[in-house]
Amino acid sequence: MAPITSRWRDIIYLIFFTIHIPVMFCVDLYPLYPTSLRPAFLDNIRRFYIETYYDQNFVTPAAWFTLYMWMEFLYHVPLSVWAIGALLRDDSKLPIHLLIFAVQTAITTSTCIADYLSWSTISSAQKVELGKLYVPYLALSVFMGVDMYARLNAALGPRITSNAGKKAA
Repeated sequence: MAPITSRWRDIIYLIFFTIHIPVMFCVDLYPLYPTSLRPAFLDNIRRFYIETYYDQNFVTPAAWFTLYMWMEFLYHVPLSVWAIGALLRDDSKLPIHLLIFAVQTAITTSTCIADYLSWSTISSAQKVELGKLYVPYLALSVFMGVDMYARLNAALGPRITSNAGKKAA
């Protein structure tokens, strides 16, 4: 087990998940809180986010976006908490879990990007501002997916197919 200080990509993922958890609870999952349990500071964060980034998904979310919020709550939250510890201990199961996370995140983020690019209610400049949030998130998920795929490929070792079509080690 290599220390995390020697695994620069894992440091990036550790920083991401450490930031991702509070962002989920303070911004993304806001609509899932019962109104009576929402602290006032969350209302302020929500208002700031909408006024700054013009994200209409946070104003009037479509059904698919609500589904994505539930996926974030039911999948991203527990996976993110687990990933922090797994990254620190260099868990051998990390590549498979983060590959699944990366693919799911790339698909959902791409959907959000395609959707906001089609909005006629916000300007091109506002779309650029929104892109400053979504595009790096997409880029990180694609990078993570490629990295985790490569790790799994290396861990499974080379597979050579003989002329008879049988796999040999």
